[in-house]
Amino acid sequence: MSLDPLVLVALGFAGLLAGFVDAIAGGGGLIGVPALLAAGVPPILALGTNKVQGVIGTSMAAFTYWRGGFVSIRALSVAIVATYVAAILGAYVVKQIDVSVLKIAVPVALAGVALYFLFSPKLTDDDRQARLEWTVFLPVMGAVIGFYDGLLGPGTGSFMTAGFVALFGLGVTRAAGNTKILNLMSNLGGLTMFIPSGDVVWPAAAAMAIGQIAGGYLGARTGIRFGARLIRPLVVIISLVLAGRQLLFR
Repeated sequence: MSLDPLVLVALGFAGLLAGFVDAIAGGGGLIGVPALLAAGVPPILALGTNKVQGVIGTSMAAFTYWRGGFVSIRALSVAIVATYVAAILGAYVVKQIDVSVLKIAVPVALAGVALYFLFSPKLTDDDRQARLEWTVFLPVMGAVIGFYDGLLGPGTGSFMTAGFVALFGLGVTRAAGNTKILNLMSNLGGLTMFIPSGDVVWPAAAAMAIGQIAGGYLGARTGIRFGARLIRPLVVIISLVLAGRQLLFR
């Protein structure tokens, strides 16, 4: 599929904005997918192409958080594998089953995430006592949310960030950084199914990826600089917008 050069430039700017938002609070697909659809990319190809460009931005954001000392790859190693494998399974299963029930449940869960971040008085950049054992239950969380990302996807970043804060006691900025690592693996898992199926418009993916590199870096640096006072309200806004979109456009 060929696209006009001006369209590719516009998609590059959309990728930059999507990467910036996604690095801070998740939800970059709210920008990337509509931009691709507006450019005339068919829906299935838009989803696959969005995954490719999203992986680039998420990689940049994840690297920036890791370099800033907010992430330990070693501590995440088992969860990384579990998330990746589960995302592949979710992407396979979505082609076999009816996911209409999930499309109703997801907005409710996203609203719950928004309410948690909005009203919890303890959401700061300070770590707290974990409610669950990291080594045992983090791979479980990664697998469950990774499977969901392969199956449907909306709100994956919000769910992961909420899990790191509520279940494992991480401060909000550390939670955002760890989320980027696992979200990267769930995106790669989805791509393992999309790419062999030919569901990617590579010129569009390349244009948006260039923007994502800048957006992912700037978003991560902004999240690190402003911490919980920026990440917290953005997670609330993104979760509510995603919930509304899922309810209105099912």
